[in-house]
Amino acid sequence: MGEVSIIGVDLAKNVFQLHGAAADGSVVFRKKLSRLQFGRFMADHPACEVAMEACPSAHHWARELTAHGHRIRLIAPHYVKPFLKRQKNDAADAEAIAEAASRPTMRFVEPKTAEQQARAVVFRAREQLLKQRTEAINALRGHLYEFGHIAPEGIGYLPQLAQVIEDPGSGLPDLARDICRMVLTLVELLTLRLTALTAKFAALSRQAAMPRQLQTMPGVGPIGALAIETFAPPMDQFRRGRDFAAWLGLVPRQHSSGGKQRLGKTSKMGQRDIRRLLVTGAMSVIRWALRRGAPGNPWLARLLERKPPMVAAFALANKMARGIWAMLTRNEDYRDRVGVGA
Repeated sequence: MGEVSIIGVDLAKNVFQLHGAAADGSVVFRKKLSRLQFGRFMADHPACEVAMEACPSAHHWARELTAHGHRIRLIAPHYVKPFLKRQKNDAADAEAIAEAASRPTMRFVEPKTAEQQARAVVFRAREQLLKQRTEAINALRGHLYEFGHIAPEGIGYLPQLAQVIEDPGSGLPDLARDICRMVLTLVELLTLRLTALTAKFAALSRQAAMPRQLQTMPGVGPIGALAIETFAPPMDQFRRGRDFAAWLGLVPRQHSSGGKQRLGKTSKMGQRDIRRLLVTGAMSVIRWALRRGAPGNPWLARLLERKPPMVAAFALANKMARGIWAMLTRNEDYRDRVGVGA
């Protein structure tokens, strides 16, 4: 039996499939272990390269295995799929992970720290609360619509709905009025929770140096700056700002062949949290510029003459991503010729 060079691990809740391979790719062992057995086995195994598909639990195991001296390689699942042979099962998945990690041109995911994952929990909790509040408001609008009362979408019209609920002459039966009051109370409670989370975002942004630096760029607020620090890998992993924009999915999808370049719609294949916040921030910059009558940025003014605002927002978000890469790699605050004003 040869010496193990790399171990591919197919993670699960309770069953872990391992595929040990030598330097020449030959199979050394295949093991199926429980969660406790996996921890003990990897602690006793000599230090080697360990490859896993990137998922939330993979970052936890990356920290645990690094403490035992192993070198961790996390791979995006869609990069593993081409190496899967015919039937899909745990053993085949572990073998495909080991084979994918051994490729010299493979791209790997940077393991996250516990602090980064903790901040990610704040983002996910905020998204969930926003969805729940939107669902509750839409449910309230739907209930009132059944009794002939309509209101536009958005939380800004919530006082109008509350006025209808409390109006004795609105024609609402008492039972429906009581239920609508319960839903209205739920919306108010969710709003309080969201306000508390927003305050936590602001506090976290003030504590760290990177978010303060990023907020010097127009369109980047506390939440967007903290998202970049939480979800983005170190900027030195990207050769240029264009690579960071491509990692975020802010570049056109390519269908090029035969030396002829064909570009399609924005790929949206990257990190969705940062991409969404950058596009939202870019749209706020465009709205502010349009309210002034004429954008102060000549590049943006020319773009808005040719493209709709939403298309311009994606182009501006791409430019912002390249500016963010320049700011972080050079350790500089925002400047017009570096950021969106270039």
